[in-house]
Amino acid sequence: MKLTKVRITEFQSIQDSTEFEIGDVTCLVGKNEAGKTALLKALYRLNPIIEAHGEFDVTDDYPRRSMIEYENEVKAKLRDPAQVVQATYALEPDDIAAVVEAFGPACLKDKKPIATLSKGYANTRTFNSLEVDEKATLKHLVEATDLPRQLATKIIALETAKDALEVLDNGEETESTRKLIPILKNISEHGVAYVIYKDILRHRVPKFLYFDEYYQLKGQDNLDSLMQRAKGNNLEEPDHPLMGLITLAGLDLEQLVELGRTEALFAKLEAAGSQLTQKVLPYWSQNQHIRLKFDIRQAQPNDPEGMTAGTNIWGRVDDTKHMVSTALGTRSKGFVWFFSFLAWYSQLRRKGENLILLLDEPGLSLHAKAQADLLRYFEEELKPHHQIIYTTHSPFMVDPAHFERVRIVQDLSIEPDSSNLPDDKQGTRVITEVLEATPDSLFPLQGALGYEIYQTLFIGPNNLIVEGVSDLLYIQIMSAILQEKGEVGLSADWTITPVGGADKIPTFVALIGAQNLLKTAVLMDYQKKDQQKLQNLYKKKLLKQQQVLTYSEYVEGNETDIEDMFNPEFYIRLVNGAYESSIAASDLPNKPPRIIRRIEEHLKKNPLPENAEFNHYRPARYFSDNIGSLTTKLNDLELTRFQKVFDALNALL
Repeated sequence: MKLTKVRITEFQSIQDSTEFEIGDVTCLVGKNEAGKTALLKALYRLNPIIEAHGEFDVTDDYPRRSMIEYENEVKAKLRDPAQVVQATYALEPDDIAAVVEAFGPACLKDKKPIATLSKGYANTRTFNSLEVDEKATLKHLVEATDLPRQLATKIIALETAKDALEVLDNGEETESTRKLIPILKNISEHGVAYVIYKDILRHRVPKFLYFDEYYQLKGQDNLDSLMQRAKGNNLEEPDHPLMGLITLAGLDLEQLVELGRTEALFAKLEAAGSQLTQKVLPYWSQNQHIRLKFDIRQAQPNDPEGMTAGTNIWGRVDDTKHMVSTALGTRSKGFVWFFSFLAWYSQLRRKGENLILLLDEPGLSLHAKAQADLLRYFEEELKPHHQIIYTTHSPFMVDPAHFERVRIVQDLSIEPDSSNLPDDKQGTRVITEVLEATPDSLFPLQGALGYEIYQTLFIGPNNLIVEGVSDLLYIQIMSAILQEKGEVGLSADWTITPVGGADKIPTFVALIGAQNLLKTAVLMDYQKKDQQKLQNLYKKKLLKQQQVLTYSEYVEGNETDIEDMFNPEFYIRLVNGAYESSIAASDLPNKPPRIIRRIEEHLKKNPLPENAEFNHYRPARYFSDNIGSLTTKLNDLELTRFQKVFDALNALL
């Protein structure tokens, strides 16, 4: 059975979540205190993997502001105990086949049958909404029983099981009637849908596995105490992944405490550690040099509190790069979370448990790259076997390729302007309409979208970093002119990325260079103050020297901008065209050497028309808009300079 819709009401911060759809992977996004955890906890209690966790308690769980009123109404029998969870399930092909085998091909009215499970403060699970045909079911049950033909024909003509029971009660008792009557009584008393649920579907409803930071392994424990908690059915949250680990090793607690043959015990523990290591490493790009291992030792007087007597189990992490072993519990929180989940989940997976995974803020302590690894683990290892519902407020836990999986969780009553909020808008709600979301609720989606845009729009496999948009325009224009003349322009394999100034180039190179399989080159202006920036790119091994080109390599002079690739007369033509000015080359001072600086010096005493402010972009835009008439004004030297630049860049490919 597959969960398709959920609605939570009257639970903690939730008055009415509204009904929201559940897919193979569902991501509940919202800011802190929005009620994401409350949604998971309420759903978990519908059918938890740990049965003791399935109780709703009015004192602990009912919304406090109306709890007294609710209790009084229930006590006075003015209302029934509130239903908290309503979950809608779609029957899958194997579920339908099992029902058809027992109750006949016409039993289910719908081709795509659905059923709902509900549970609330009465702490009883109710089943309904399955559309069935009682008469068709009766016909199949009778035909499957060896009744006399005349009796069978008479019963098949009836409408209900109750009618059939009256006929059978007045007839002769046979082996066939003894088999049929209990089934008909059950149907008559509870209905066909409930009998289908009780006999077939109840065991097919997936259990919920809820996992948060409180279920993380401590890294070590006293096995005698653990065994007592297990026998008393009083396991603590960190015990579950540890029990999973022990089961994964093919051992039980008594074997571990009694030890037996030490070599066999070590072999089992090493096998468990190796298995988990093999599961962790493909999805743990942070450190590929770790190995997990477990040890069993007799307690020592100075061991941690609670571990000074009996037998202890210790989790260790070997770092083969640094040749050091550290306690599992001292590793990063993100690693311990990931490992603890794997330990418990691997054991349940081996047992073949039918699970829906409820993961509360998974990867909260993980680096952004490790969160991407976790999403990949969800996709490749978990989704093929289980539905996943997880909460997050991290942009890196939102898969930008699957925004359709996102459900926005928000509580308008905690917003600053909530004083006049109507009652029907109070509390945690789940929405899919982005236009209804608050800015804080949208932030993780904006972050995920921004990162996706950065990955796909502004960078490519081959990235040419330039300082500004004017550089981008000049390069594109000159490349097009050369290609029009039958020469080679800049290869289309380069993605030109303006970064907004020379000061930002090292940062941008570091960001792009951190990604594998991306080629990066820099084409930039050159001034003396930029020399240290260039040296840092080489020293920090962000780029090789041949991947950094400056215009000074193609133009005479110690300091050059892209504008110096043109003859002064041509560039002044662009300035005059852009600003409708009348500057002449002879008007400009001889120093400083760069044409841009010479024009700026001239404009200090001779402002542009209407006191317009000079910037680099407008002449480049004028060139782009008037390329047809301006191409003939270029000379061979200017074309050759750009040709050499493009040849050098293309050679890097």
